[in-house]
Amino acid sequence: MGNNMTLITEFVLLGFPLNPRLQMLLFTLFSLFYAFTLLGNGTIVGLICLESRLHTPMYFFLSHLAVVDIAYACNTVPQMLVNLLDPAKPISFAGCMTQTFLFLTFAITECLLLVMMSYDRYVAICHPLRYTAIMSWKVCSTMAVTSWIIGILLSLVHLVLLLPLPFCVSQKVNHFFCEITAILKLACADTYLNETMVLAGAVSVLVGPFSSIVVSYACIVSAILKIQSGEGQRKAFSTCSSHLCVVGLFYGTAIVMYVGPRQGNPMEQKKYLLLFHSLFNPMLNPLIYSLRNSDVKNTLKRVLRMQRVL
Repeated sequence: MGNNMTLITEFVLLGFPLNPRLQMLLFTLFSLFYAFTLLGNGTIVGLICLESRLHTPMYFFLSHLAVVDIAYACNTVPQMLVNLLDPAKPISFAGCMTQTFLFLTFAITECLLLVMMSYDRYVAICHPLRYTAIMSWKVCSTMAVTSWIIGILLSLVHLVLLLPLPFCVSQKVNHFFCEITAILKLACADTYLNETMVLAGAVSVLVGPFSSIVVSYACIVSAILKIQSGEGQRKAFSTCSSHLCVVGLFYGTAIVMYVGPRQGNPMEQKKYLLLFHSLFNPMLNPLIYSLRNSDVKNTLKRVLRMQRVL
């Protein structure tokens, strides 16, 4: 077993077994989606940095979410594009472990940031008079940094449990990136502890935070319904609708993949679901926030008008 372990210096990502013409078509489409992801989220970050009227807690968390989405896509999509051009091109063991660690870090951080954003909306709508006192810059910074630190620490736990495993069965990963459950299937040792930690981690960072978001929005809806003005209700709902769309997309796919029933949910289906999760979600998030948020749209229009003048 020790000799076999020394031979494993790289993995081959199977990706999507398709004919060459279809692979080239997907390469072109995914490259465009990747470019839109970087452009859209980069625009969100740029607008928030440039426009002083967007220097509020809500947009502070949105800028962190955009940064996570950029990192999320940069971690998985380039390797997927390489595999579409050259399916036999391997990824090094160190590169694979790094990709696994970064994917978990960004995924967990995004989970927690969405919780922070829901808390921000809860305070803004349910306790408007105390909003500036509760959501101070010190509190917001602490919440954001805490999300990143928890994401890194929990990912390190999975990495520490993953690294000692001997990989002596196969080097072929049935995925388009080094996803942790796909990597565990290649180990020739008992992975019960690893799988238990993956499930426990998924429950703690998906089910728990999602439940808190549901509770927050239950309170928000109750508070909105008490508003007498129809215009006030519409404005309050509009500030939350973008966040709810992003929460639904992110948590919906993640819970099905990692917490849903293991039976009747083949690896191939999860692989395509994770493609949506890691490629389309980061691309759709800036579209959702820009199309459904008047502040972002107005800021973008002002910046474009200034560019025309210059």
